Amino acid sequence: MRPTAHQQAALAACLDDHRALYNAALEERREAYRRSRVSIRYGDQSAQLKAIRAGDPDHARWSFSSQQATLRRLDKAFRAFFDRVKAGRTPGFPRFKGRDWFDTVEWPKDGDGCRWDSQPEHPTTTYVRLQGVGHVRVHRHRPVRGRVKTISVKREGSRWYVILSCDDVPAEILPATGAVVGVDMGVASFLTTSDGEQVGNPRHLAAVAGELAAAQQDLARKKRGSKRRRKAVARVAALHGKVRRQRLDSAHKSALMLVADYDVIAHEALQVTNMTKRAAPKPDGAGGFMPNRAAAKSGLNKSILDAGWGVFLTILSHKAESAGRELIAVNPANTSRTCARCGHCAKENRATQAEFRCRACGHAAHADVNAAINILRAGLALREAAAA
Repeated sequence: MRPTAHQQAALAACLDDHRALYNAALEERREAYRRSRVSIRYGDQSAQLKAIRAGDPDHARWSFSSQQATLRRLDKAFRAFFDRVKAGRTPGFPRFKGRDWFDTVEWPKDGDGCRWDSQPEHPTTTYVRLQGVGHVRVHRHRPVRGRVKTISVKREGSRWYVILSCDDVPAEILPATGAVVGVDMGVASFLTTSDGEQVGNPRHLAAVAGELAAAQQDLARKKRGSKRRRKAVARVAALHGKVRRQRLDSAHKSALMLVADYDVIAHEALQVTNMTKRAAPKPDGAGGFMPNRAAAKSGLNKSILDAGWGVFLTILSHKAESAGRELIAVNPANTSRTCARCGHCAKENRATQAEFRCRACGHAAHADVNAAINILRAGLALREAAAA
C-alpha cells in the first residue's frame, strides 16, 4: 500500500482501536469467569458492539464487520486454547496484545466497509477503500484472479500491505510429464531428489547474522520509549523481514521447479515443531544434571528453522493442488538408514552425513539420494494401497 501521511495515521488509529477492542473483550471473558464462573461467547460480545459504537464515536468510525472479525479472532484463540487442553498439550492461554503484537485488521466481505479496486476507472493505479481511512493507493504486483472474498490490512515495520483472499480462483493445470520423484529435506542441502538433483541451502539468516547481531546490540543500548530505540527496533524488524522474504522466494522457486517437472511428488511428513524442541534435561540423581548436548541441539534447531521446511511444504502443497499434481507425505522413519537396493536397515549404514554404504550388500550412494529413493518407494506404495 502507498498511504499518505494522513492515511497512515488513520490506519495506525484503526489498528490501535481494534487492539483495544480485542484486549477489552479478553478482559471481560477473564473477569466474568474469575468472578462468577460464567463463560462469555462470541455471540454475547458481538451483541454488545452496537451499544459500544453508539456510546463511542471513535469506535463507530470503523467498519462494524471488521470489529466482529476481531472478536472472532479472540474466539478462535479461546477455541484453540481449549483444544490444546483437551489434547493434553501445553495450553497457552490467550494473551493481551501489545502494540507490536497486533498488526492485522480483517474485513470479512468485500463491499462491507471495504472495497477492492474502488476506482476502476483510474487508468494506471489501483485503490482500495477502507471505512474511516479512504481510498488508499496500492502497488499491485500481479493480477488478482477470482472473486475477492476478504480484505486484510497488515503493518510490517513502516510498511503497510493489503492481503486478499479470493474464491473461484481458476486452477492452472499443467500438462502431464509422467515423471515421479521422492524428496529428502536436509540442512546441508535444502532438498535432494531421487533423481540425484540437489538444491543448496541458502542459509538466509546465517548470511545476515553479523549485521543482525550488531543491530540487536545497538537496540539493547537504547532507552525504552525513546525515538532512537524506535529506529533501532525498525532496523531489526527490517532485517528479519528481508530474511523472511528471501526464504519465501526460495521456497516458491524450489516448489515451482518440482511441480513443473513431476506428476507425483513424495516427501517426508516432517513435524518441524517436534524436531526443534529443546533438548530435555538429564538429572544425574544427585541434584545435578548430566550433559545433554543442548548447545548442539540448539544449533541444529536454528539451522532447521532457517531452512524453512514448514514454509516450503505449505507452498508446495498449494502449488501442487493448483497444478493438478499429486503430493504424498511419507513417514520419514528409517528412510536414511535403509538401503535402497537390498532393504537392509541399520544405523551403521550411514557412515557420514553425506555417505551411505550398506553393511549387507555394499551398496554405496549419496546418503540424501538414497533416502529420497526410499521416500519415493514408500510414497508409491501408499498410492497403490489407496487405489486398491
